[in-house]
Amino acid sequence: APAAADEGGLQVLGYGVKGCDAYLAAFEGWEQGVDAGIIEYARYREWFAGLVTGLTLAVGVDVLAGTDVEAAMRRLQVDCDERRESDVFGAAMRLVRLLSGAGGDSEGAPAKEGKGAE
Repeated sequence: APAAADEGGLQVLGYGVKGCDAYLAAFEGWEQGVDAGIIEYARYREWFAGLVTGLTLAVGVDVLAGTDVEAAMRRLQVDCDERRESDVFGAAMRLVRLLSGAGGDSEGAPAKEGKGAE
C-alpha cells in the first residue's frame, strides 16, 4: 500500500512503507541465518538498491558517496533502532542525506530550499 511521503501527497511504494520494526526483525533474522529473515532482508535490500539507483540516476551523483549497500543496510538498522516509530523510507532518506551532505529534517522529509525556506 502506498504511503504519503510528505504533505504534498507524494507516494512511497514497496518496502519503504514498512515500519522500522519490520526492518529490524528482518535484519535480526538475516544476522541469525533464519531463512525467512534472509528472504525478507533481501527484499529490503533490493528495494533500497532500487531507491538509491533511481536517486543516483536522477541527480547524477552517487548518493551513497561510495558506501557499499551492505554498509548502508547496517546504517539503516542503526537508524531504525534509534527511531522505531519511523518507516524504512524515512530511514533511507536520512542516510542518503547524511552521506550526500544534502541536509533535511530528522524525519526524512526533503530539505526545503530557496526563498521562504526558513
